[in-house]
This record gives sequence, C-alpha cells and structure tokens, in this order.
Amino acid sequence: MGCCNRSCGLITGAVFGALVAILGGVLILVGNNIIEGTVEKEAVLEPGTTAYETWTSAGNPVYRQIWVFDLLNPLEVLQYGAKPVVTERGPYTYKTRFLPKVNITTNPNNTVSFLLPAGAIFEPSMSVGPEEDQVTCLNLGVAAAYSLFPKLTHFVLEDLIKKSNSSLFQRRTVKELLWGYPDPIFKVTLGVFYPYNDTFDGYYDVYTGKDDISKVGIIDRWRGQSSLKFWNDTYCDMINGTDASSFPPFLDKKKPLYFFSSDICRSVSASFAESKDLKGIEVYRFTLLPSTLASPTVNPDNQCFCTNKEVTKNCALAGVLDISPCQAGRPVYISLPHFLHGSPSLREDVLGLNPSPEHHVTYLDVEPLTGFTLRFAKRLQVNMMYGPSKVITVLKKVKDYTVFPVAWLNETAALDDETADRFKAELVSRVQLLEKLQMGLLGSGLVIFFTCLISFGVFRCRENRNKFV
Repeated sequence: MGCCNRSCGLITGAVFGALVAILGGVLILVGNNIIEGTVEKEAVLEPGTTAYETWTSAGNPVYRQIWVFDLLNPLEVLQYGAKPVVTERGPYTYKTRFLPKVNITTNPNNTVSFLLPAGAIFEPSMSVGPEEDQVTCLNLGVAAAYSLFPKLTHFVLEDLIKKSNSSLFQRRTVKELLWGYPDPIFKVTLGVFYPYNDTFDGYYDVYTGKDDISKVGIIDRWRGQSSLKFWNDTYCDMINGTDASSFPPFLDKKKPLYFFSSDICRSVSASFAESKDLKGIEVYRFTLLPSTLASPTVNPDNQCFCTNKEVTKNCALAGVLDISPCQAGRPVYISLPHFLHGSPSLREDVLGLNPSPEHHVTYLDVEPLTGFTLRFAKRLQVNMMYGPSKVITVLKKVKDYTVFPVAWLNETAALDDETADRFKAELVSRVQLLEKLQMGLLGSGLVIFFTCLISFGVFRCRENRNKFV
C-alpha cells in the first residue's frame, strides 16, 4: 500500500509539474499577446492614448549645442592664398522645441496634421560664454553672392563688395552669425539659422496607426505634398518614414529605421549599432551609416543629390550634401561635424578639423517594444562654398572651390528620471514581472516534472530488484 501511495504520489507530482510547465508556456503566448495588444492600443495617435498625450505635449527639453568656427589666419588666406586654419568655439547652448505642436487636425484618411513651431532660448549656464562673443567667420553675403552671380557678372559683385566695404571674412558676434545681422551687400538679414524664432515647420500629415499600427507616425505628406520638389528625381524626392521622434512598435534590429529631416531636405535611414541601457530601460541605438553622405561613386543612390558637378569634383566628393535646391539657391552644404566620413580633401582644404565618431555621429536610442525615441543626438555641420575669381579682389588668391565650415550643432534630448520611472512602472516592470512569472512557472514545472519522473523510475527499479531478492 505504501509503495502504491509513493508511486502514485510521484506520478501525481510529474503530472502537476507538467501542468505548471504547460501553464508557463501558455502564459508566454497569452501574455505576449496581451502586451502586444496593449502596446498597439496605446501607440495609436488619437485622444486618450499614451502616445497621443506624449506626442501633443512639448515633452522633455531639447537642447541645441552650437560650435562656431573661428578663423585664425584671415589675412594669410586673403593676401597669400593660404589654407584657412580654424578652431571651434563652443558650445553655445539653446533650448529649442519647447513649444507643443499646433493646429492639430484629424483627417478622414487616418492621418493627423500639425505644425511644429520653432523657437530658441539661450542658456548661459550651459554655454562657454555670452552670445556677444566675437569670432572671425565667413562672410555669408559674399559666399552667397559668389554662387548666385554668374561669372560673367562678377564685376558687378566686385563693385558691391567694394562699395559695402565687405570682405571674404568678417568679425561677428555669435548671436549675429547664428540668428541674423543686416548684410551690407544685399540689405537683408542673414544668419546661419535665420529665420528661426516664430517660424513653423510643416504642415506634417502623419498616419495615426488606427487602421494599421505598422504605419503609426509615418509621414504621408509634408507641406501638402507626398514627395519633395527639390531634387527632380523620384528616389531622392521620396518622403520616407517618420520624423524620428517615434517609430512603429515592435522594432526589428535587422531592419533600418527611415526618417525624414526637413533640416537637410531629404529622407535618411539609420541602422542598428548596439543595445544600450538608459536609466534601467533597454534601448536599441541606431546610427547613420557612412554611406548616407557617400559620393555616388560609392553609393549610386546618392547620384540624384549631386547638383553641382564642378564643386563636387564630378560628384566624387563624399561627406557633404548640397541643399541649395531647398535654400533658394544659397550655397549651403550639410555634413557631419568636422567632415566626419567625408573626403580627405575637405580637411586638407581647411585645417584644424578633427572628426570623431564618438562626438560627431548622429544616433537614435529607441525603445524596441513601443518604438518611442527616448534619447537622440542629431549632429550636423553647416558649411558654405566659395571659389576662385579673376575679377573679385577678395577671391583672386583662392586656388580652388572651398567648402568652408561655419558652425556645427548637436541637438539632443533624453527622457528625465521621472519619465523613466513612470515608463518602467507602466511598461518595463510589468513586462519583466510577466517574463519572470512565465519563466518561473515553466522552469519550476519542468523541474518538478523531471524530478518526479526520475524518482518514479528509480523507485520502480528498486521495487523490481527487491522482488527477485
């Protein structure tokens, strides 16, 4: 009787363990479905969801750190044709994107429209000095005029430069260079970021994800158009992905993230680099690849972005993007800071640059389950171009076209401690608890099952052996 009870007990234990393990396995399937269902529901851009509340608010502060390039040898460049030698000054830090989206309108096709207001507030405590610091910088008016005036009319430009007492370089305060000053040549306001305050980016039309969560946040139209009108090419004029503030949930690290940036007038992609820990939250870091601004000889997809073959050495120059088509013809060239991933000639023509992937690469840290961008660093450099002239006095010593760095920016934001704690409490901790419960039930069930099964086998062997003794 005792043997029967023990044998039955082991069998019951094995059955119980199997049931517990099965429960754990079922909970994995059911639990994951519950989590995915909750994320899909809360990721839709409509009133009442977590995503909508976050999306409509100003969110965590975004800071734009700016380094300006101070020319050390202006007289040598002008008089002897020496190569410019620059040093960076900064950061001068501004609080930006502190204003929430405006004119939010829900559309019948499951999209929502909005305008993104722009503003910048100087943050002295986060800067190396006041905005009144002076630097020797490129004369934006002369550089712009050089591209806008055909060579046959350079004598007109020479006359304007002389009458306005201008030169190729100038002394300006940081504030003037960045946000605007009266240009004596064109009698208009010029500045690296002028106009900025009290302006708007958009309209943007983005999908809400209500009918298809895989499309949430993806841009349908920008300024009323489903494609750009800058590059005269179907591929380069495509508007792909989101605005990078968020992406559709359930990220696959093997697939790149696509986003559109109005700052550079094009769409780009970022690829998975590594997993990072952000205040106890696992995020996927995606970075721009060197091929993003590679020359068409390396990346043929960039052929349609090459609009000036003379300046770009027959489109062989890597690392810069001529955005003059969307800048009213102004010779503005965008690159990564210090010409990171750019052609060596860029750093040979202008001395004093030292590119560093650690400090100069653009990245996005995205939470993979929700698709929310929890930290980012957008790093870009603004350059302008000038070249030789037989007529314009201040350009007679210039030997070749020069892409001159004016300033570079690091626009960053990250979730604060309070938001991180709330995110972990509402999502991460629940997911982790569910995972522990799933693994605990599955693991303990398997342990009980195999322990009872092995014990039953051992018990039966002993029992059989005793029968023959």
